[in-house]
This record gives sequence, structure tokens and C-alpha cells, in this order.
Amino acid sequence: MGRFIAQWITLTIAAGVMVWLLPGMRPVGDNTLFAVGGFALFMALINASIKPIVHLLALPFSILSLGLAALVINVLFMRLASWLSVSIFGFGIAIDGFWWAVLGSLVMAIVSGIVGAIIGD
Repeated sequence: MGRFIAQWITLTIAAGVMVWLLPGMRPVGDNTLFAVGGFALFMALINASIKPIVHLLALPFSILSLGLAALVINVLFMRLASWLSVSIFGFGIAIDGFWWAVLGSLVMAIVSGIVGAIIGD
């Protein structure tokens, strides 16, 4: 449980940086912190549950495409987390398009890697 909370905090920081940097990522709702936290909660749930299985099934395609399939999967999971947080909680992060999701996925991967290394995740 502690590892999940650490991952949630890491993803919340990464999503906050993503929203701050990219104009195509807009917080939905009255409170930006709740929007980013709700989005990060669904990202953490997806990362803990279905992401390992999907990445394992897509491994041959990812190898053949030199990692492009893994990037597309991450973008799709980001869009799914955005949709789930806005539809269930009423707040989250709205993503303006596919390319904003690609940029957001790259920013979140870099920032979560840095934050994870700092906190020892």
C-alpha cells in the first residue's frame, strides 16, 4: 500500500508539472490540486492493474516498432485516466488532442522518473 501511495504522489507531481508546462492540458473543476490528484489516482490505478498485462501482450509490437507501441499504449492510458477522472469525480485533466497526450506522456515519464529517483520509488 505504501508503494502505491508513493507512486500516486509521484504521478501527482508529474501531472502537476505537465499541466503547468503544456497548454493543451487543462484542469477541469474548481480546484486544480483535486483535478491533478484525481487524474494521478486513475493513472496509478491503471499502472498497477492493467498496464503490465497490456505491455506484456504488446511486447512483440513494441520491439518491432522500437518502443513506439509502448508510447501509444501510454498515451491511450493517459486518455483513459483523463476520461475516468472527469466522468467519475467531475474533475480531472482535459487533454486537447492526441499530440498533447504524446507530449504529456513524455513529460510525465521524465518528471516521474526524476521524482521517483529522488524519493526512492
